Amino acid sequence: MPFPAQPWRTLRADLPASLVVFLVALPLCVGIAVASGVPAELGLITGVVGGLVVGLMPGSSMQVSGPAAGLTVLVAEAVDRYGLAGLGMIVLVAGLLQVALGLLRLGRWFRAISVAVVQGMLAGIGLLLIVGQLYVLAGAATPHTGPGKFTGLPGLVGGLVTSTTAQVALCVGVATIVVMVLWDALPGRLGTVPGALVAVAGAAGATALLGLPVDTIRVEGLIEAVRPSFGHWGTLGNVGVLATIATFTLVASAESLFSAAAVDRLHQGPGTDFDRELVAQGAGNTLCGLLGALPMTAVIVRSSANVRAGARTKASRVLHGVWLLLFAAAAPGLLGLIPLPALAAVLVHAGVKLLPLRAAPQLWRGQHQGEVVVLAVTAMAILTMDMFTGVLVGLGLAIVKTAWETSHVRVTVRDGGPGPVDVAISGNATFLRLPTLLTKLGELPADRTVRLDLHGLRHVDLACRAALDSWIETHNGNAGVCVQIVAPRPADADQPRTVDVTE
Repeated sequence: MPFPAQPWRTLRADLPASLVVFLVALPLCVGIAVASGVPAELGLITGVVGGLVVGLMPGSSMQVSGPAAGLTVLVAEAVDRYGLAGLGMIVLVAGLLQVALGLLRLGRWFRAISVAVVQGMLAGIGLLLIVGQLYVLAGAATPHTGPGKFTGLPGLVGGLVTSTTAQVALCVGVATIVVMVLWDALPGRLGTVPGALVAVAGAAGATALLGLPVDTIRVEGLIEAVRPSFGHWGTLGNVGVLATIATFTLVASAESLFSAAAVDRLHQGPGTDFDRELVAQGAGNTLCGLLGALPMTAVIVRSSANVRAGARTKASRVLHGVWLLLFAAAAPGLLGLIPLPALAAVLVHAGVKLLPLRAAPQLWRGQHQGEVVVLAVTAMAILTMDMFTGVLVGLGLAIVKTAWETSHVRVTVRDGGPGPVDVAISGNATFLRLPTLLTKLGELPADRTVRLDLHGLRHVDLACRAALDSWIETHNGNAGVCVQIVAPRPADADQPRTVDVTE
C-alpha cells in the first residue's frame, strides 16, 4: 500500500536529515565518553536513548539530545570521585529531579537564570575541556584538577620537545583540527557531510596505514559496557554526591532549555513546551542512570544541524537514534581504529565553540559591562574551584548586580529663585541607596519650601519610606516652610540641576 503524499514528503525530508545528525553525533558521542573517562560505548548508549526515548516524547520537535561537551568536565570529576556506579546513581537521581521539576511546571523558570551565568559556566567548561584535551593531543596523562591542568602546561611543552611519540600524536591531532575547519568551510553538498566525521575517519585511516605509534580507543563491547545502577542508594547520604546531583540537574536543565529557546528561533514549526521538554530530558537521564551511561542534554550543534538539514518532524531525531544503535551493535570494532588524539581534536574544536568569543565583546560594546563581569567571574570560579561552587558564585553575583542596578534613584533639583525648590525623585528607592539619598535630601535648604514630585518613583521599600517620612516631618518642623507632595512634574522653567545618587 503506497504512503499518503504528505507523510511520504515528510519522510523524504526527515530521513536524510537523520543521517546528517547521526554523522554529527557519532564522533561527539564517542569523544565525549572517552574524555569523561568512561567506555566509548556509553556515549553511544546515551545518544541512542536521546534519540529513541527523548525523541519520541513531547516538548521540542526539532532539538536533538545526547551526551554534551558541556557536561564532560563534571562527568569526569564524578567518575574520578565516585566511580562508574556512583555516576549512574547521580544521573538517575538528577533525571528524577528533572521529571519532578517539569511536572511541577517549573521548567519555564529555568529561563530566568542569568544568561551571563550560563555563558560563564560554558566558558569555564570550554576552557577546562580545551586545556585537558591538550594533554591527550600530546599523548600525556591529564591532571585531575582544574588548576593542575594549567600549571602542568610547561611540563607538557617540555615533554613535547623530547618525545617523538608525543610529537606524532600532536601532529595527528593538529591535522584533525585543520581538516575539520577546512571541510566545514567547503560550499555545496560536501559541506553537508560533518567535518568532524571526515577528519576522524581520515586520522584513523592514516594511523592504521602508516602504523603510527598513537593510542587508539579501547573497545569493550556494547553489552559489557552497560553497568546498571542498582543498590547504591546509600551514596545519597554523601554531601558531595548531593552537591554533584544538584549541579547535574541545574546544568543539564539550563543547557537543554536554553538550547530549546535557540532552536525555536531557527525554524517555523511549533515552539517548545519547556515543562514537557524538562520531563523528557529527565526521563532520558533516568534511563541513562539506570543503564550506567552518560548524562544527556539537548545539544545545540546537533539540533541546528537537524534544522539545517531540512527536518520537518521529530522522526529525524528518532531515526538518528536508530542509526546510532545499529552502528553500536553491528560495527563496534570500528571504534578501536580511532586514535585518541583525533578525538581530543574534536573536543578541542567543541570546547572553542563553548567560549563566548562573540557574545562577550557584543555585551561590552552594548554597555552591558556588568554582564561581562558576571560571565568572567563565573568562568574563573569554575576554573579555580569546582563547577557547583562556580555556578553558585555566578548566580550570587548576578543577583547582587541586579539588586544594585534596580536600586538606581535619581534626584532632580530645580531651584528657580526665592520661591519653592522643586525636587523630583525617580527610579527605585531601596535600602541600598538610602544613605546617599538622605545625604542629597539633607543638602536642600532648610528655610525653603520644597515641592516634592514622586511621580517617577516606581518602587519604595519600607526602609526608604520610613526615612522619607522622617525627613518630610523634620523639614515641616522648620518655621514657615513645608514639603508639598505633588503628582505631576513641575514645568521646566529653569535648567535642571541633576544629581544621580548612583555615582
